[in-house]
Amino acid sequence: MGMRIQLRTTVRHDEMLHELVEIFLAEGFVHLNVSELAGRLRCSKSTLYALAPSKEQLFVLVIRQFFRRATRRVESSLEGVRSPIERVRHYLVSISEELAPASPAFFADLAAFAPAHEIYRHNTTIAALRVQDLVRDATLKGQQVNAGFIGAVAGQVMEAIHRGEIEAATGLDDSAAYRSLADLIVAGVVGSHTKETT
Repeated sequence: MGMRIQLRTTVRHDEMLHELVEIFLAEGFVHLNVSELAGRLRCSKSTLYALAPSKEQLFVLVIRQFFRRATRRVESSLEGVRSPIERVRHYLVSISEELAPASPAFFADLAAFAPAHEIYRHNTTIAALRVQDLVRDATLKGQQVNAGFIGAVAGQVMEAIHRGEIEAATGLDDSAAYRSLADLIVAGVVGSHTKETT
């Protein structure tokens, strides 16, 4: 009986986290308070405080949940992609798809709330290293492509996307910027291969 109650509690907590992620993506989060969130989730404040002991820690929990969910989906989406070069493109496009539902308010709050900013920065670093590995896998023997350099450039661009610099310079939101980064990296790797074979 106890295990069944615990399972129901865990499922309900997962459902609440999912709902909170959707609210945060649509509206941002720094303006929200626990009472308002409890009302919208049709639960008590104590139920939310069971997830996290303070509003700030609840914000951190939800942001981490978003990036954990996004990472899981992106990695899962790679499973059916066989071509190494297409895996590079697919990885970055999948990131853009995960970021697409996020509103400008969400990104503004990520930048404004230091713990969330750090979570985004940490995930960006991990993504840049993943790009580096994928580029290395896509590089043919003898091909003059420096995967470390491309990974470093990808990381710098991702950081610039995160800081809002790319949108300010180009008008591209984060999702569109990741798609453009995918096109740029794939074109570079494919172009290098073409030069090697001509």
